[in-house]
Amino acid sequence: MAKFKIKKGDDVKIITGDDKGKIGKVLSVLPKKSQVIVEGCKIAKKAIKPSEKNPKGGFINKEMPMDISNVALVEG
Repeated sequence: MAKFKIKKGDDVKIITGDDKGKIGKVLSVLPKKSQVIVEGCKIAKKAIKPSEKNPKGGFINKEMPMDISNVALVEG
């Protein structure tokens, strides 16, 4: 398991992919998979089954993990 300079709460810039150039806050780091979840980036629409909390079900927008090599730490 590698040690990363990027930690939860850091501001990072997306350097590749559809969200290239966006700046967001790291919500979580997944060190075993070498991935991070960045607020407002790599949004996917996920289907939700009906439950007590959400009786109708439907879709929600959720941030998905991206490889840690696709982000750069923003200084300052």
